Amino acid sequence: MSESHVWDAVDTYFTDRLAPDDEALAAALRDSDAAGLPHINVAGNQGKLLQLLAQIQGARHILEIGTLGGYSTIWLARALPGDGRLVSLEYEPRHAEVAVRNIARAGLDHLVEVRVGPALESLPQLADENPPPFDLVFIDADKVNNPHYVEWAVRLTRTGSLIVLDNVVRGGRVVDADSSAPDVQGTRAAIDLIAEHPRLSGTAIQTVGLKGYDGFALARVV
Repeated sequence: MSESHVWDAVDTYFTDRLAPDDEALAAALRDSDAAGLPHINVAGNQGKLLQLLAQIQGARHILEIGTLGGYSTIWLARALPGDGRLVSLEYEPRHAEVAVRNIARAGLDHLVEVRVGPALESLPQLADENPPPFDLVFIDADKVNNPHYVEWAVRLTRTGSLIVLDNVVRGGRVVDADSSAPDVQGTRAAIDLIAEHPRLSGTAIQTVGLKGYDGFALARVV
């Protein structure tokens, strides 16, 4: 068995045992696929990790940057109390339409608001509303703007909040300081920001599995 097949088999084993999709999650993936959305949603075990992190945080207010079809949104929203709130920002109107349907079918539309448009326009508008600090921010959008998203996450959170930045390994390309690829440049700038920001304490973890070779960064606001 090849190395990648072993990764996939292990991921499938863990997901089947610890984070199986129920009908709402499976339907969200089916509808996303039928609508032609890219296959870049988090894996099931990664979605469960997001849910557990939100629960460990005791999160009441969650911000998600990058909705796609709402699969990760469902995992996160399920961690919220009945009076919680999740704001998810999505650039593509077509993606947002699919996500809104998926979230409603999961019975979570009373907790979730999907806002459509460039996140760097939506974030200042959100800040102007003076919302309660977000307890958790999940960033999974265009990688070139990762440092800007991290900066906004710090502004919109509080001491003790958690920031999760997805897809930071880029198949190992993140170590190439000379890369001109926008996704690598944006990711490296975000990692540098986490390393140097006086209000952030962070780390990054490599992962392998159904989503290939990648990883995520975690940062706590201090």
